[in-house]
Amino acid sequence: MKILVINAGSSSLKYQLIDMDEKKVLAKGLCERIGIEGSRLNHTPAGCDKVVIESPMPSHADAIKLVIDALVDKNHGVIGSMAEIGAVGHRVVHGGESFSGSVIIDEEVKKALRDCIELAPLHNPANIIGIEACEKVMPGVKQVGVFDTAFHQTMPEEAYLYGIPYKYYEKYKIRRYGFHGTSHNYVSGKAAEMLGKDIKDLKIVTCHLGNGSSVTAVKNGKVIDTTMGLTPLAGILMGTRSGDIDPAIVTFLMEKENLDIEGINKVLNKESGVFGVSGVSSDFRDLSSAAEEGNKRANAALKMFSYGIKKYIGSYAAAMGGVDAIVFTAGVGENDSQTRADIINGLEFLGIKIDSEKNKLRGKAIDVSASDATVKTLVIPTDEEMMIALETELLVK
Repeated sequence: MKILVINAGSSSLKYQLIDMDEKKVLAKGLCERIGIEGSRLNHTPAGCDKVVIESPMPSHADAIKLVIDALVDKNHGVIGSMAEIGAVGHRVVHGGESFSGSVIIDEEVKKALRDCIELAPLHNPANIIGIEACEKVMPGVKQVGVFDTAFHQTMPEEAYLYGIPYKYYEKYKIRRYGFHGTSHNYVSGKAAEMLGKDIKDLKIVTCHLGNGSSVTAVKNGKVIDTTMGLTPLAGILMGTRSGDIDPAIVTFLMEKENLDIEGINKVLNKESGVFGVSGVSSDFRDLSSAAEEGNKRANAALKMFSYGIKKYIGSYAAAMGGVDAIVFTAGVGENDSQTRADIINGLEFLGIKIDSEKNKLRGKAIDVSASDATVKTLVIPTDEEMMIALETELLVK
């Protein structure tokens, strides 16, 4: 079976076509500037150079049609016809409490996704548009929704409830949901494989570290806590997001800076994080270069980032009654050896130690633990698209 994986944004659409029999990516690409002048498709067949196709894409349906045309093209296509696509798997950011797993999409599911728009106003509308665009271009092909929030639905109420009047949970479903669930699910499963153990016998802390970052406690294969909350703004310091702050700071800044709701949201989501602290960049490579050149604010931002993750690893070890493995994934987690070392430094009392030489490696799954470590530290490249494809195949079959 060949599965098309779609990740739709407001003006972009990422895709991969995966042959599930061989677990092989046949082609991947990105539609940019949908609905905007200058739209183009970057299409890369496996083992070939990228093909750039400049073409108007007034809507997501036009983008999907362009993707299909590229996949079946005689020169740079990878399949003979659309009939070879057995199903489409969609990344959906927010499923609220409605979904604790992936689902085949029907009208009832789409209604539930619309009901979650107020919880993810930037993401869910685009996800719905992507689904409906595929339905238009590929009628009859099964569509599957795979939710960022679903893996976290096993959290107990002491972990997901907030210390505000319970009526707001009942009325508005204000609670911790967590995100990056597809990634945390994938790498925790891979960690169990690398350790040669059943995930039901393991206590794992997974660290998805990039421009958006989250840390999750996975006990016996189920999430018991995670750092992101009602929205992806909560938790650790991120590229441009503040992470956890004293809530009184919000009203204080609104009053002092004469900010409205849109203004304070912009400050916390777009102007904060390591970018706001450093004044340099949200890119950790730029921060590292600036810190090496003596930029004190860049250095402070990097230290804050590592310190926050270190605290969560310790607290999640306590919450699970121990820990068997720490997993680093995503752009920073997979590639930034210095950040990994800074996070692990000081956790030796938990039995967590890394080998400095092994830690220099990047781009592949590796155990970077020191020989005398009692807790494993693993670097595992995430593959959310493959996870979405696997979930889709399971449901469709």
